[in-house]
Amino acid sequence: MAAAAAPAPAARRGTLVCASLMARSSREMAAEVAAAAALGADAAELQVGCINGFQPRRDLPVLLAQPRPLPVIVTYRPKWEGGQYEGEDEPRFEVLLLAMELGAEYVDIELKVADKFLNFLSGRKPEACKLIVSFHNYEYTPSVDELLSLVDQIQATGADIVKIATSATEIDDVSRMFQVLVHCQAKQVPIIGLVMKERGFISQVLCAKYGGYLTFASLEKGKESAPGQPTVADLINKYNIRQIGPDTKVIGIIGNPVSHSKSLTVQNQAFRSVGFNGVFLPFLSDDLVKFLKTFSSPEYVGFSCTMPHKETAVRCCDYLDPIARDIGAINTIVRRPDGKLAGYNTDYTGAISAIEDAIRASQPIDPTTSPLARRLFVVIGAGGAAKAVAYGAKEKGARVVIANRTFARAQELARLIGGTALTMAELESYHPEDGMILANATSVGMYPNVNGTPLSKEALGNYSIVFDAVFVPKETRLLREAAECGIKVVNGLEMLARLVVVQFEFFTGGMPAPQRLIRDAIMTNTQ
Repeated sequence: MAAAAAPAPAARRGTLVCASLMARSSREMAAEVAAAAALGADAAELQVGCINGFQPRRDLPVLLAQPRPLPVIVTYRPKWEGGQYEGEDEPRFEVLLLAMELGAEYVDIELKVADKFLNFLSGRKPEACKLIVSFHNYEYTPSVDELLSLVDQIQATGADIVKIATSATEIDDVSRMFQVLVHCQAKQVPIIGLVMKERGFISQVLCAKYGGYLTFASLEKGKESAPGQPTVADLINKYNIRQIGPDTKVIGIIGNPVSHSKSLTVQNQAFRSVGFNGVFLPFLSDDLVKFLKTFSSPEYVGFSCTMPHKETAVRCCDYLDPIARDIGAINTIVRRPDGKLAGYNTDYTGAISAIEDAIRASQPIDPTTSPLARRLFVVIGAGGAAKAVAYGAKEKGARVVIANRTFARAQELARLIGGTALTMAELESYHPEDGMILANATSVGMYPNVNGTPLSKEALGNYSIVFDAVFVPKETRLLREAAECGIKVVNGLEMLARLVVVQFEFFTGGMPAPQRLIRDAIMTNTQ
């Protein structure tokens, strides 16, 4: 059974946020401790091996001088465990002992040499100093049995705190670490259990749900001590880690890529504003079926589904909204009280209403009919988002044309909605009439490939409205070039604002969405 399928235990206390620091001088590192405290961190890890020309008797007194704004972990990691130190064990042990004597609240020693270190200490460890015994695997995450065996080995050394950090090759690896956290919480074993790399990111946040002793964070972007590490500010402000506990509901966006999603900021702000006990996370996954099977706990209440999973998701749901079934793609999955998954599509309402509103704002329109009625509406793409936009346009009475890089897929979608198919080459010179509407429903132009565009600037002059479902960046090359041609443009944020409101109400069980907050956050946040 996956850890996520078991109820989270009652937490002893909140999970600590520890800033991992790698400054190049002792004074700079001491200043970073103060900066971490100002950001709200609970502790700081001093990776003293990063200090240029490190001299323990010169640098440790600077780092450990009282009063100190935060309790600290002193780490002097050897090269063979991912650190900087190259040399014999005993000089390194002497550094850690000196740190203890100078008042460090924690020191970290690797499992491989823990017994040797304790023999070296020979009872000299101060009572107030806690010993973290750590194990790192920078390649993969072992099985649950292997991880539990590591816990036993670390405990057998006499460690005060167990630390296991592994690496994720896929997001499902994280569930094994959650099982270990649940086990240790039940046994009252203090543990730091984290999974590194981007696919392991959720472990850095959800360890607070499963009783982790602490989680590591960087002081700012670019200063990560391990791959996939969040910043202190993001943990506290964006993901609201202080409020995460055993009863916190887990929601997120599933796809690849997902780290660019504005929903991460917006949904978490919206949850906080209405007092909903939930967290919205990035689920970087290539295998939707496996993901949903692994993270099957009732506490995982809903998911926003993005590329490339919108069509696959249809096959994963026990119930489909009729519109989603007709479209053949979904962007919203909700776990019902009986555990069954229900699928919905809010893309089509978000995109179509954004385009309609833009037309109504620029010209007088009969309010009783859609401004899309009888208009020629060209959709680029044939995937889930394109299906949604094409279906929505057809429902509003538009004459729909589908263009796609793979012509057979354009033909298939055109047959499905009763439209016409074009090749991308044909689209370049397509101009049967004036006043056409263009909607890009592909990922072309999305960050980081911001120089991409699905259609040449020369071909854009045939349209009166250009919409781009891509919203990172806000102004894609397609929209920029359309605006330069004097064409009315509608960016993907307009669609996002509308669909996020609907998703919020699905995820929270019907709580009214804070619409003003959602719109303002989407239009102003860059993440």
